Amino acid sequence: MELTFGKLLGFALILTRVSTFLMILPLFSWKSIPDVIKISTSFLISFIFLTVCPITIDTANISVLAAIFMMVNEFIYGLALGLIINLLFSVVRFGMEIAEREMGLNMAEALDPLTDEPAQPLSQIIELIFILLFLGANGHHTFIMTLSKSYETFPVGTIPSIPILLEGIIEAGSLMFVAGLRLAAPMLAASMILIIILAVLARLMPEMNILFLSFPIRIGLGLLMVSAFIPLIMGYLGELSDWMGKLLPI
Repeated sequence: MELTFGKLLGFALILTRVSTFLMILPLFSWKSIPDVIKISTSFLISFIFLTVCPITIDTANISVLAAIFMMVNEFIYGLALGLIINLLFSVVRFGMEIAEREMGLNMAEALDPLTDEPAQPLSQIIELIFILLFLGANGHHTFIMTLSKSYETFPVGTIPSIPILLEGIIEAGSLMFVAGLRLAAPMLAASMILIIILAVLARLMPEMNILFLSFPIRIGLGLLMVSAFIPLIMGYLGELSDWMGKLLPI
């Protein structure tokens, strides 16, 4: 009976970390994925880790309150891991949203069918390209490796270090802004040059309607600069695994 309780408690702890990690993870957290697939995948991965991860919990001295406390710890740890990866994935969308504001397309919102949230169409396209590149490079294997290494760092039932988790989340949030600005830098530079040129034209030819002339030019220049955005996200794709290794508390 004690052995059965230990296995059930170990599986519940593993399922808590895995399901929380997948719940906030990019790709897997999309609304377009049926809940049945999400639940089945969580149970399958948890069962696999149950067979390979050693569980050294002394179930004889564990109360119900202590078991709940351990599940809360697993929830916090899985949430922190998923949030850090989510912030790192948000770099591409954040950078593209900056570029869209420079193009004057920030009001052109549409419902994202993957997340059921409003988003700009151009940023959706670029983000899908980034995700396809990530999957094409077998990046989804990195998620499984992250969970595997997490059980080596914090085995089942151990208390994760909250300061380390907070530090990783804060650094990932800072990186999202810095890397997003870096990706949008070519568009910002081109937009600044265009503004200077239009200001000079406004002084040279006051009769020209610069305001209405700038709209199609900004959009055309932005679409042209998107071609320069693709190689940048491919470069960030190579940096993503390195950043995950540095920021994830594993």
